[in-house]
Amino acid sequence: MVGMRGAYGYNGSGNESGGEVAVTEIAAMAVQHKVSPPPAQSTASKMKARVKETFFPDDPFRGFKGQPLRVKWLMAVQYLFPILDWVPSYSFSLFKSDLVAGLTIASLAIPQGISYAKLASLPPIIGLYSSFVPPMVYAVLGSSRDLAVGPVSIASLIMGSMLRQAVSPAAEPLLFLQLAFTSTFFAGLVQASLGILRLGFIIDFLSKATLVGFMAGAAIIVSLQQLKALLGIVHFTTEMGLVPVMASVIHHTKEWSWQTILMAVCFLVLLLTARHVSMKWPKLFWVSACAPLACVIISTLLVFLFKAQKHGISIIGQLKCGLNRPSWDKLLFDPAYLGLTVKTGLVTGIISLTEGVAVGRTFASLKDYQVDGNKEMMAIGLMNIVGSCTSCYVTTGAFSRSAVNHNAGCKTAMSNVIMALTVMVTLLFLMPLFVYTPNVVLGAIIIAAVIGLIDLPAVYHIWKMDKMDFLVCVCAFAGVIFISVQEGLAIAVGISIFRVLLQITRPKMMIQGNIKGTDIYRNIHQYKDAQRVPGFLILTVEAPINFANTNYLNERMKRWIEEESSAGNKQTDLHFVVLDLSAVPAIDTSGISFLIDLKKSTEKRGLELILVNPTGEVMEKIQRVNDAHGHFKSDSLYLTTGEAVASLSAYSKMTTP
Repeated sequence: MVGMRGAYGYNGSGNESGGEVAVTEIAAMAVQHKVSPPPAQSTASKMKARVKETFFPDDPFRGFKGQPLRVKWLMAVQYLFPILDWVPSYSFSLFKSDLVAGLTIASLAIPQGISYAKLASLPPIIGLYSSFVPPMVYAVLGSSRDLAVGPVSIASLIMGSMLRQAVSPAAEPLLFLQLAFTSTFFAGLVQASLGILRLGFIIDFLSKATLVGFMAGAAIIVSLQQLKALLGIVHFTTEMGLVPVMASVIHHTKEWSWQTILMAVCFLVLLLTARHVSMKWPKLFWVSACAPLACVIISTLLVFLFKAQKHGISIIGQLKCGLNRPSWDKLLFDPAYLGLTVKTGLVTGIISLTEGVAVGRTFASLKDYQVDGNKEMMAIGLMNIVGSCTSCYVTTGAFSRSAVNHNAGCKTAMSNVIMALTVMVTLLFLMPLFVYTPNVVLGAIIIAAVIGLIDLPAVYHIWKMDKMDFLVCVCAFAGVIFISVQEGLAIAVGISIFRVLLQITRPKMMIQGNIKGTDIYRNIHQYKDAQRVPGFLILTVEAPINFANTNYLNERMKRWIEEESSAGNKQTDLHFVVLDLSAVPAIDTSGISFLIDLKKSTEKRGLELILVNPTGEVMEKIQRVNDAHGHFKSDSLYLTTGEAVASLSAYSKMTTP
């Protein structure tokens, strides 16, 4: 039977009686179309196209085509410095909107900056420094209109916990500060490199399920760390896990301060109420935005008036006035700490970059404009490199501040400049006012900010949609809670990558059947109307065929063929194995060898292997094999399963006595 048909139908010799009638019958039953190989391309052209699709899928320079040289240079400068794109058309009406938004997010950024710096075990003033220089840099280089830049809770927590494993911030504050600046430098270097080298797809390994679980776990760990400030405990554990933190809280009950607890409860209730009001009535966004600063002012006045620092309530203490001091001389590249700072920079850089890009894209979609992910990576990376040299630690676009910025009506990145100038005024003239600010209110501000990271509806949605994703989410959450932040993230990413590898090495295969009255073929387990075609085993593969899965595909197909060829030791009428390659986008040398071996094994059983609709790359490699060895003749290649079944069925009827 093999090799008896021509390329486009039956091309027999016509010696048997009625041969011409049979040929006419076949032509009437099935009009076949030739499976065409892709247009010939040189290896260099293919590599160029592959590199472009890998690293430049958005084709950022498509607007340069056909432009004069002078215009190209202008567009290149605007591409590198997006501020030049909107400043020439900036108007007073836009400035009024940005002024309101900038002042609003400044009221949130100042208390959060102080709080997050303490979360990272850094001096509070570093948090304000990090809310001054980085926003100015981002306003020049960033492409998002809504992103509000500054320190964030998760990156602060990770940096503090990782650096504390090697150095005590209390015993060696200067060394700890140097390591923080150096880690920030490496974080920026990683972020900028990902953008410049167009490697942004690396952050895609942090799936939504991973981030939801990780953020929820980190939010709980951050909140637990605030129990020291909320309860007034002096001797608190330096570990981050749930068990050691709770053990420390229970073992130091004698250090609990009722005055501190009372103040903590009052301000926490106030902050959570303000958050609830803003969520229920979005037009009142300013309530939650101004609540942290209001709490700082009120608590500072209460401590000052009642001398509460003498009654067990700890305060921030003296903060020096002045702008950021240069810190490039504090970058420490000592081999003894280089591994630690690189590791810390890598982890905090990836996490903060993922958050910043995701937040920027979220708000860009709401306003229907485009954010270039790779440009954002370069902007955030250069922002952190500059920040590391100006007494700042790692910063990115925070969701809470960006949401306030968006709701306040910001129009451009000028809102970041307004916020930075407001912080500058605070640094120059208002620092003495924070002397009596109690640490307990900073802890309450942190808890109120991170509680929004626990997204229960998203967890429920993941559970309903995909149980494997839910397992990844739970592993990320449990790893952060019970082991550590970085190990929990590593476990979740590892499980996600394992799942991807499992999908590659164990691709989906299915048996297809014909939907009666049509030439459509679908999965018989999904469509009840799909019926098996006698004499045919129609299979489809939904993945690239490569070295990682050829053994599995070979074993699975042979088992199917054996099951179909014999049932109770009785031979069935199986004649054709049809392999639909429509969903196979790529194939390598191992994959071609697999198809050749499969063809040989089917021929030994007296069966014929038919390939349906091989895509461009697959067809190109099949053609090369045919040119060299002639394994797959044109009569074993069909454009659709319907044409293959119609032609082969007619041929079988003609050859059957």
